[in-house]
Amino acid sequence: MNTRINISSGAPWEDKVGYSRVVKKGNNVFVTGTVAVDENGNVIGSDVYEQTKFILLKIKEYLEKAGASMEDVVRTRMFVMNIDDWEQIGKAHSEFFKDIKPATTMVEVSRLIGKDLLIEIEADAII
Repeated sequence: MNTRINISSGAPWEDKVGYSRVVKKGNNVFVTGTVAVDENGNVIGSDVYEQTKFILLKIKEYLEKAGASMEDVVRTRMFVMNIDDWEQIGKAHSEFFKDIKPATTMVEVSRLIGKDLLIEIEADAII
């Protein structure tokens, strides 16, 4: 069966922009760009390491809602405000993916949606 399932986080931007937090199509799971913002709209983490860990925990939660796990992740994309932070970002990423080793991209960007956000992460998984 190749049914499409959209999973919402309930964020107001989803309807405004027209996207889902997670899309599952067949055995493929795609987690949209995720930032370190909690359900109340608060930025979590004062440094990029803390933000990265919080984001990856959110991604783990949403993968599980789609019937996937971190072990199913085949690709991550990281959009960072300062590429010089790569070691701290890599340290947090490795805590989740050291043995899984998904294909990964890290790119410096000029802005993210919020001024206190330091990183945004996407993940693709195959169950």
